[in-house]
Order: sequence, then structure tokens, then C-alpha cells
Amino acid sequence: MPQKLKLASAQSRTLDTTAETLKALEATTKRAASQGIDMILFPEAYLGGYPRTCSFGAAVGARAPEGREQFLHYFHDAVDLGDTPAGAGQDWVDKKLELPRGKTFRGDGVREDLERIARETGVFVVTGLVERCAGTLYCGVVFICPKLGVLGKRRKVMPTGSERLIWGQGTASTLRAMTTEIKGVRLTIGSAICWENYMPMLRQSLYSQNVNLWFAPTADARDTWESLMRTVGCEGRCFVISANQCVRKKHLPEWITGAKRQDVPVRSNGDEDKPPARTSGRRRRSTIHGTEDGHEICIPIIEDEEQETAQDNDTSAIASSPRSDPLTTNPFQTATTQHQTSSDGDDFVSRGGSCIISPLGEVLTGPLWEVEDELLVADVDFEDCERGRLDFDSGGSYSRSDQFKLSVEGLDLAPPPF
Repeated sequence: MPQKLKLASAQSRTLDTTAETLKALEATTKRAASQGIDMILFPEAYLGGYPRTCSFGAAVGARAPEGREQFLHYFHDAVDLGDTPAGAGQDWVDKKLELPRGKTFRGDGVREDLERIARETGVFVVTGLVERCAGTLYCGVVFICPKLGVLGKRRKVMPTGSERLIWGQGTASTLRAMTTEIKGVRLTIGSAICWENYMPMLRQSLYSQNVNLWFAPTADARDTWESLMRTVGCEGRCFVISANQCVRKKHLPEWITGAKRQDVPVRSNGDEDKPPARTSGRRRRSTIHGTEDGHEICIPIIEDEEQETAQDNDTSAIASSPRSDPLTTNPFQTATTQHQTSSDGDDFVSRGGSCIISPLGEVLTGPLWEVEDELLVADVDFEDCERGRLDFDSGGSYSRSDQFKLSVEGLDLAPPPF
């Protein structure tokens, strides 16, 4: 029997409100259904939003009041799926948790809307989201089957960098793979969120469960992301779908930018007639001199203006290069945003990069750059996973599990039953 399905990655961006984004998810899924697509992935934090460029007013040892107001906005944008802070697991999936008095479901109804969308379109939906639970936010992924509804949910176990300020840590038990069957094709599905894909032991925990379809929603818009996805496909002998948002600066919410659809520079009172300060992105050179009474004087070294301009242009050129050093650029926004030049907000803060990869690490489609609201589609044969295991099976014999041992707290690494 043919083992073929049509997979899609949705390079979609979060809209102004969660309600609007949910409507957009429904419209995109309907478009996917009209193309005969069986499964679709939406990006990391698609519902609720990825708060690019936002500091939340935080520094080491200090939090500003305006940052707390930003977090309040973000908290309200998150979705409530009716789970518990610890994660109720299968009881949540099977809707066995206690219902609020007078209500027929837990949460804010987003889970029920997602189940309806999958059921009405016949498309298996996987989407990234920001989950609100008690007082904590979690970056998650939810899997929705057209026939059975929600099959499971993941919470990111290791938020990256400043994400740790706003997102809690999920438990490794949510890494449990899920099995399903679509058009007679038997699937074992799992997901690693963004830089979880860089965690070797996390990857191995999914390989060990015999995953043949790997979902990788991300916020990483560097060109180096493709090589990681190819590694995952080749290591796991599985198909990989990765989805990222393509976002311009003008699309960021007002609570982040502080401006109404325009990135207007704000000056303090009394500064209206003063020229804007130089923001070349580097420190001016200076020299320190000591005085007889023990004080220090910092004297700037005045450089030729043409030389300064040339140096600034060189810095901008390096920063805007898509292949700038990954260790010195922000992995969750494009390097071009380091030096904003457009006054209308058309600069990209995330260029996308969504892609679909084969079990031999080949690129089937993508990566897609600087294109908004687009579907990447690939027709795949899941028997390619078995073909690839002729010479490599990272979860089976090639793992040498008799010599190397991996255990994960609260997670059964045996392949899940069908």
C-alpha cells in the first residue's frame, strides 16, 4: 500500500490579536485542504506571538514598570488550553480534568476551535503557541488530529536566552512521541522546538522512539538553520518540517514598539530642537588621563568624519550579510535589523527560512526567505524512512544501546504502540 502523504509548512506571522491569528490559521488550513495537504505545521509561538526585540524592561537586578506592562499585554495574548501547571498529560488529552462550574470545557476555547478547524478541513494541524497556565507562560506545540482531536501537547523544556525571563520550563515527559495513521500511512510523530534541536540528548530521546515525522517550529531566521534541519533528517532517518515566521518591523505589536505602526523615535521633553544622537552601533574611541588629585578625565579621540562614515558603512554591510558570524548576531532575528535604515518599518526582523527535509537530509522545499504568508508543500513517501535505515538507525542497532545508555526523567524511550 502506498505510504505517501502531502506535507506543508506554513510561513505565517502572528497578527495583532490572538483571535485574528486563529482566524488566519483557519483560513490557511482551509487553503491547505483545497490543495490536498494532509498535515500542516505553523511556526513557534504562532498563537500568542514571539515577542521579537522586546526586553520587557529587564536588566540584571532590575525590572522597569513599563516592562511589567509589556508582560501584561503578552500574558493576555497567550492561550489557555485548560491544562495544569505541572501538566496533566493524558488526563488533559482525554478531557478528564475537572470542569469549571457551569462550563462545558476548560480554558478559553482555543483548544476546541483548533479541534473544530482540523475536523472541518480534514487536515492534521500542528501549531506553535504560547500557553498561559496559572501565572506562567510556556512555549508549546499542540497536535490536532481531524478525527480524534488533540493527540498531545509539548512544552519547551529549555527556553533560549531572554526567553527564560518570560517562559517557564516544560517537563521532558512531554517529549513522548505520538502515533497516528493517515490514509493508511503509519506515523510516529515528535517535535523539538527551535534550539531544542541543538540538544543532542533531546534529539536522541526522539530518535529512540522511532520517530519518522519530526516537527521543528522555530524562531531562528539564520541561514545556518537549514544545516541543522538536514542533520536531524539524516540522523533520524525521518522527514522534518520546519516553520518560521516572516515578520517586518512594522508588524510588531504596539506594546513592543511603543508606536502606532511607525517606528518613530521618541525624544524627551526639551530635546525637540536637538539633532538626533549618533547611533553607529560602536563605541567612540577615547583615552583616559589621570589628574594630580586622583581623578580621571575621559577625552574622546576625534576621527576624520569620512573615515567614521566608511567604518559605519562597513559595519552595516557586515551586519546585513546573511552569512555574518552566528556567534555575534541575534539568532532570532535577521542581521539586517542590527542597523535599521527604513523609516516605514519594512525592514525584516525575521526573514523566515521554513523548509521540509527528507530522511537522507535532502532539501525537498525551501528554505523560503522574505516571503510572507506562504505554504511550502512536499509530496513524500514514508517508505523512504525505511530505505534510509539500510545503513543507519540512530534509535536502533546503530545506537549501540548495549554500550551507551540514555535515560530521561519521566519519559519512556521505547517506541509508542500503534
